[in-house]
Amino acid sequence: MDADKPVCGRDPSSPYVELAVEIFGMLADATRVRIVLALRNGELSVNHLADLVEKSPAAVSQHLAKLRLARIVATRQEGTRVFYRLANEHASRLVSDAIFQAEHSLTSTPAHHQHDASVAF
Repeated sequence: MDADKPVCGRDPSSPYVELAVEIFGMLADATRVRIVLALRNGELSVNHLADLVEKSPAAVSQHLAKLRLARIVATRQEGTRVFYRLANEHASRLVSDAIFQAEHSLTSTPAHHQHDASVAF
């Protein structure tokens, strides 16, 4: 029977499609995309993230709470400070691919297709 056959997550009939749509919805916010981009290189505190994305710490905390519920970010507490990091590499890849797709809409030779060592994937 098919019960022993693993379901491919990329198949159109995958049960993960609806969850993927929820992930896209969670990332359909410029501040959250900026937070994911800021966390690509490691963990940061709310205040540091707020400075990087140019939003108030309270606003960043609200976005982080949603990203945490969606399991896109994880936390580590050190005393009274909380540090956030990406839960895995997939959100970073997803956001990078969306940025790359956006570049395609603006130019025929986007920066990520140019062989420049300064462009990080």
